[in-house]
Formats: sequence, C-alpha cells, structure tokens
Amino acid sequence: MDISEQLKEGDFAFNNTQPYGTRSEATYAGALSFLRRPYSRDLANADLAIMGVPFDLATSSRSGARLGPRAIREASSELAWARHWPWEFNPFDRLRAIDFGDCAFDPGYPEEVPPSIQAWAKHIIDTDTALLSLGGDHFIAYPLLKAHAEKHGKGLSLLHFDAHCDTWPDEDGRVDHGTMFYHAAREGIVDPSRSMQVGLRTTNDQNPGFNIIDGRQANRMTPEAIGEQIKAVVGDNPVYLTFDIDCLDPAYAPGTGTPVCGGLTTGHALEILWNLRGINLIGMDVVEVNPAFDHAQITALAAATVAMELVCLYAHRHGKDPAAKA
Repeated sequence: MDISEQLKEGDFAFNNTQPYGTRSEATYAGALSFLRRPYSRDLANADLAIMGVPFDLATSSRSGARLGPRAIREASSELAWARHWPWEFNPFDRLRAIDFGDCAFDPGYPEEVPPSIQAWAKHIIDTDTALLSLGGDHFIAYPLLKAHAEKHGKGLSLLHFDAHCDTWPDEDGRVDHGTMFYHAAREGIVDPSRSMQVGLRTTNDQNPGFNIIDGRQANRMTPEAIGEQIKAVVGDNPVYLTFDIDCLDPAYAPGTGTPVCGGLTTGHALEILWNLRGINLIGMDVVEVNPAFDHAQITALAAATVAMELVCLYAHRHGKDPAAKA
C-alpha cells in the first residue's frame, strides 16, 4: 500500500490546494471546517470567509450559544459531499471560500468584545471578501452590521428571520441580544423602511418602523409570496441577512436559548430563502444555536443547511462564472 498517495486523501479542510470545488469524503471523519472548506487566514484569493463568533454573554435566558459555531461546523459535514439541493450549481465552483476559524476576544472584558468582533469583521470585508458569521448569540449581529456599514454605507436593508423583534428600547452601551436592532435603526446603520422581519411571535408595541411578516402570517403565506414581498421592500439596496435559528419552531430547532412555539418549519424557511434569489446580499449570519439543548443535532443541521442556503444566495448574485475563473 502506497501511503504517500493515501496521505493526499481525507481532511479536505487541510489537503485542498485551492479553495474551489467539492470532494466527497466520509462525513463522520476528518477536520470539521464549515462545509469542508480549507482553513485559512489568507484573504488574498478569497471571495467568501466563514467565521465563528463564539459569544453568548448577551443572552437573556439559556446560555450556551458560544458552542454554536463548533456544532454548526460539525453538522455541516453531512452536507459537504455533493452539490446543495435543489440549487442547479455548486456555489464552491463560483466562490473561493475559506473557513477563517473563530474570532478571538477575552470574555473577561465584556466591554471590549463588541469592538473586537467589529474589528475582525472589518479585517475580512475590507479585502472585498464577503463574510458569513456563525454565532453565538444574536447580539453579534450589531458589531457585524457596524463593520458592514463601514464598507457598504449606512442605510442597509436588514433581512431578519427570528421569533423575536430584537428592537426593544434600551440604554446606550448595554450588551443585550434583544435590543441591538433598536440601536442599529436609531443610528441609521439599517433603514427600517427598506428592511423586513420574518417570523416574529413575541410582543413589542414600539416597532421603530420595520416591515414585518409575523409568525402567523409567515405560516399562512406561500414562500413565493413572502419572497415577492421581501424583494419589493429591499429592492436592490445592500442586504444584510441575519437568521436566528429560533425563527424555526422548537419542534425543528429545540437547541436554542429562547425557544418560542408557533414558528416556521425548516422546509418552509428554506423555501423562503430559495425565493430570495437575486437580492443584493452583502453579509449574513446564522445565530443562537445552543447545542446543550439540541437533540440528535437537528438544530445544528438546520442551521448548517440555512447557512449553506445563504452561501448559494450570495453565489447566485456575486459568484464568478466558472468558465472565467483564473
């Protein structure tokens, strides 16, 4: 047996010599990068970087989402063996994608965490590399949005899938995963009139102007109708898409910090995302996976699948023609 040839097989996250393509390998073995993308901190030739943000100090209920990025990466190995269904192309034939690892910060200095997350994101997107972030609790979207607004300008469209509005009024400087979009709207980082929230099913009588398709409406509407309504609102404005896994009903995503009954099925949510093809997506995250409360990895697998759907959405609008790749 020639071991030199076998050493070239397996661990695609390390052995892939270029960041295009997909290769089938054992889903239960090897290094667990996101979708088996090569681990790298080299952004020179990257179109998309996947970064974990293992932070959960802003949670208001069950902590544990700091372990979410690890759980999503592990579950994503189940999806990495072939082209993502039902998309007609492999996004990794159009995007040079890398797993950037996790951003680092000292949780012993909580006041320094938000600017640290923002700095890590800025480092990536300033190189014209798009960013998919894996949370972590939902507060991380606030510093991520700040970094994207620095790059793409204020007045971003926020496309927000969640059980919670996350727009409850709050004091400046507080770190809370239920108030960050109140601050983002007030500061002009996002334009509520060109933004959409989908799946909400908690009470807030002080909506700062966001367009809302609440949980009942979302369950009654077709994915096509929801997609059309979202596209009408965001137009061609730069869109930051944030997906809190608790947008799904607890039957489909029990592993989250603040579950709320009455949510979307996984299939319904994926069909909605499918119907968003063509939006000007410039940044994205999937957050609030809490593996300590998960069962059989169904929440982590749902999150990994949603994240892969976002990669496909980004590649649909911004990916390169495979025939024109260098």
